[in-house]
Amino acid sequence: MKKISVGVIGVGHLGSVHAKIYSTLDGVVLKGVCDCDKKRAEAAAKLCSTKYYTDYKDLLNEVDAVSVVVPTQFHYKIAKDFLNHGIDVLVEKPITRTLDEADELLEIARKKKAILQVGHVERFNAAIKALKRISKGPRFIEALRLSPFPNRGTDVGVVLELMIHDIDIVLDLVRSRIKRLEAIGMKVLSNHEDITNARITFENGTVCNLTASRVSQDTVRKLRVFQKDAYVSVDYVRQSATLYRKLKNRIVREEINIERDEPLKSELKSFIECVRKDTQPIVSGEDGREALRVGLEIKNFIDTG
Repeated sequence: MKKISVGVIGVGHLGSVHAKIYSTLDGVVLKGVCDCDKKRAEAAAKLCSTKYYTDYKDLLNEVDAVSVVVPTQFHYKIAKDFLNHGIDVLVEKPITRTLDEADELLEIARKKKAILQVGHVERFNAAIKALKRISKGPRFIEALRLSPFPNRGTDVGVVLELMIHDIDIVLDLVRSRIKRLEAIGMKVLSNHEDITNARITFENGTVCNLTASRVSQDTVRKLRVFQKDAYVSVDYVRQSATLYRKLKNRIVREEINIERDEPLKSELKSFIECVRKDTQPIVSGEDGREALRVGLEIKNFIDTG
């Protein structure tokens, strides 16, 4: 089996986890990690027994694939440089800051025949995988994603930090064009919206209600999908799913059997398989672009409302 050489650009909390997972995967060689903070890069490299760099361009001729796990404002520039070298890229969500930037990355990936995957990790959550197997024609979807305010600084609002996960899941489940969108949001502790509610009506009649907050006391990540004669309740954190079905004149509760795993590890393993076999990723650049488009539309409604 050919060894896939990979690198990780940005080794803050999430990037360090990327690096640690890559260092344990069969058939993968972690060639190096990069961060503009030398001490952070050196610490991550030591933990994963690899080299460290402070300039990501030093890895351009060293890797087959790369994870880009830096603040959103740097996604475009770094991903662009690797794609232009024909290197496969997994860029964390949101794909970029703007649709123009996303479109350019997509075009470069097409020209260079390189893979562009976006890090919407909830697609790899075992509960969501189970939901997709039993979801049939959802009519109403309710998503709730709450967390305390992050200790680290944030360069985007709650829509592109948290809600975008559920936007991507909903778009994947519904597969219909948006007919109408309304939203409200408030700044609380940052210069961006910290709490937001959005209501989306799709052309096929499905209605979706999304709430995201990063100023809550508790961490809650839940999704409920209502369809004819049944609904499914998903807990992202517990990786659990419960099916409630109408049976004659009563509601029957059924726990869905789920093999829990580590979503990020599943995501990275899937990415490596795409690199190895040159296949389309589960979360494509186009998927990431569409989630960004809807997220920006929500933000615009809030900003101009």
